[in-house]
Amino acid sequence: MEKTNAWMKYPEGEKRTQVFDFAEDYRKFLSACKTERECTSFFEAKAKEAGYQLLEDAIKEKKSLKPGDKVYVNQMGKSIAMFIIGKESLEKGMNILGAHIDSPRLDLKQVPLYEDTEMAMFDTHYYGGVKKYQWVTLPLALHGVVAKKDGTVVNISIGDKENDPVFGVSDLLIHLAGDQLEKKASKVIEGENLDVLIGSIPADVEEKDKVKETVKANVLNILLKEYDIEEEDFLSAEIEVVPAGAARDYGFDRSMVMGYGHDDRVCAYPSFRAMLEVDTPEVTSVCLLVDKEEIGSVGATGMQSRFFENAVAEVMELCGQYSELALRRALSNSQVLSSDVSAAFDPNYPSVSEKKNVAYFGKGLVFNKYTGARGKSGSNDANAEYMAHLRAVLDKEEVAYQTSELGKVDQGGGGTIAYILANYGMQVIDSGVAVLNMHAPWEIISKVDLYEAFRGYVVFLKEA
Repeated sequence: MEKTNAWMKYPEGEKRTQVFDFAEDYRKFLSACKTERECTSFFEAKAKEAGYQLLEDAIKEKKSLKPGDKVYVNQMGKSIAMFIIGKESLEKGMNILGAHIDSPRLDLKQVPLYEDTEMAMFDTHYYGGVKKYQWVTLPLALHGVVAKKDGTVVNISIGDKENDPVFGVSDLLIHLAGDQLEKKASKVIEGENLDVLIGSIPADVEEKDKVKETVKANVLNILLKEYDIEEEDFLSAEIEVVPAGAARDYGFDRSMVMGYGHDDRVCAYPSFRAMLEVDTPEVTSVCLLVDKEEIGSVGATGMQSRFFENAVAEVMELCGQYSELALRRALSNSQVLSSDVSAAFDPNYPSVSEKKNVAYFGKGLVFNKYTGARGKSGSNDANAEYMAHLRAVLDKEEVAYQTSELGKVDQGGGGTIAYILANYGMQVIDSGVAVLNMHAPWEIISKVDLYEAFRGYVVFLKEA
């Protein structure tokens, strides 16, 4: 079944401008929001502008929620859940857009700073699935927070402003890399060798014999002067090492965007924007943007925590609809688009894909009925009836979509938050945007696929 290229729906002129304008908004978001904390802050600020109230405040006010009211939950600054109350009882279910806002990266260890041969270094621990060799010789930035004992939190963002320094992980020169090049790709760069070079000038100290690590001392002087951070403060810091630089238009025709963190912010952003298109829905609309998917959706800010279930219970209480049975019914009667990225067909590596069942750039929103590895292990495997329902809704509004597997049967696979939501008995299917270079520092997406995902998410919230 050949799918028409979605660009054909948007000829030069006003229609194509809509696609490019939406993609430009997304490109700016992607450039500015490189961590789950930055994404949550961005979405919270925009939600407030759109009339959303913090659920915690609504609870304190004992507010009675009615159709059209908008509330949100900020889970520890790393996840956010937004609700627009619908006309139907919550017990009848919700339409939920779920995506994640964490991305593969390097994290600073809790004791990161050391000196070796008069070079100051940060020790790191990589986060999520990465090809470690891809992270060397790149300009890198530091983003995150340092929480101090007095309760203050210092925000860190170094490497993305015009006059900022950048950092990096070094690699061997080709002239001395003979032994290195004999290794497997998985061993060319070891995880413990992904240390970031951050300085090389010794501190100007009077009693140098009493300060053995003068370069480290100089870095600490800079951190204290510019950020009021002491070495001990790294014990309670969360600092992520991410690619430095803005997302960019890609290709002569500017049809694509190259940037860090498309997985899965390319689904999170249109999910959020779709919520802004909804006024008073028939069924309560939900946008759920969570942390920790790249490491198994664990922790208090991941999808496996109870924060979303608890939020639904609180919303139902403010709607005057809560009971334990009603909560169970609300969850089990819900429909979900687990919006996560899919692997785009790459002409450079055709052997890993089966061409009839793979996502292509320009063919629109991607549905993965199942993910998993090999024998569908760990897969949600959505019901055929649910897929048929979605087809009918999207075809009615002429949304471009395609279906895909994540590689050939024995090639590999992957996971999303879909199976976790399905544990409640919800109807869930994976849907999202096709990505090239997935999990690399710089990933690539098609602008028209991004736009069709946005359109599809709006249709789902309003009509599914």
